Amino acid sequence: MQMEKLVDVCRGGRVESSHYGHIAVVASDGKLLFSLGDPYRKTYARSSVKPLQAIPVVETGAADRYELSDADLSLCCASHSGEAQHTERVLAILGRAGIGEDALQCGTHIPHSQDAYQKLIAAGKKLTPLYSNCSGKHTGMLITAKHMGESLEDYYKPDHPVQQRILQVIAEMADYPIEQIEMGTDGCGVPVHALPLERLAYAFARMAHPDDLGEKRANTANRITAAMMKHPEMVGGTGRFCTDFMKAARGRLFGKAGAESVYLIGDRQTGVGIAIKVEDGNGRAAYPTALETLRQLGLLDKSQLDELAHHYRPIVKNARQENVGELVPSFTLHKC
Repeated sequence: MQMEKLVDVCRGGRVESSHYGHIAVVASDGKLLFSLGDPYRKTYARSSVKPLQAIPVVETGAADRYELSDADLSLCCASHSGEAQHTERVLAILGRAGIGEDALQCGTHIPHSQDAYQKLIAAGKKLTPLYSNCSGKHTGMLITAKHMGESLEDYYKPDHPVQQRILQVIAEMADYPIEQIEMGTDGCGVPVHALPLERLAYAFARMAHPDDLGEKRANTANRITAAMMKHPEMVGGTGRFCTDFMKAARGRLFGKAGAESVYLIGDRQTGVGIAIKVEDGNGRAAYPTALETLRQLGLLDKSQLDELAHHYRPIVKNARQENVGELVPSFTLHKC
């Protein structure tokens, strides 16, 4: 499998290490415009496809029945930090649907927000699935099952109607045979889907320009992406890349990170979709790669890149919190 260098890690004036990977840039008509490495690398999308997984929440009618606001819908697309703004909203949505917090089957982990974690410890509270970065996505799944009269206790399993609807949506949006989508289990217990990188980029291109999807699907895609861009603080949280990026993009671009260094972007103005995979799975290289890709495509200007400088060329610090190096994007996209 061909891969190319994406980001150099520099220290003391020399390259200490490098991250390699793959990029696919696809138009809303399906044409591969630019690439790097292997644009057809079959890749587990991980959390980067949460905006696609939210489509059934809207299309089944669950979002309207349980009165999801734009911020609520954005949270359904989130890998959030576990801040109060996230956990309180999850509880509110579940409450309106008459579902208990104990129905969440996303497992537990320390929240990304250390402030939120310290407050939890100080209050003597137990770490629960509520603080999982995926609790918003799981809430969307739960309210969909409740609305459709389906079982709640096994909503996360591959053969449950909730997961089957999501599988169908991903196949449709990526225009990829459903039987060729490879399945695994994500970090939060639900199915995860592997597709060629350029098909993931195409799915986000269609989310950005959904005109050929029919009125219902187009309205749903527009509603989801508009919610993410209007409330980017729900998608990530304080200081998180997804949040800062969409704020800087000012209603034009939406993006979503996935574990093992996957990143997907859609441009609502041109209809371009971008998919990135860093081969070694190190997330630190994904954001400089994403921003450099957008710079080369002319989709972010200098002022926006300056606003995102701490993500574009992240500083390497030592244990004394001294600046000792930086990450530097080091690639040129190939026109296809």
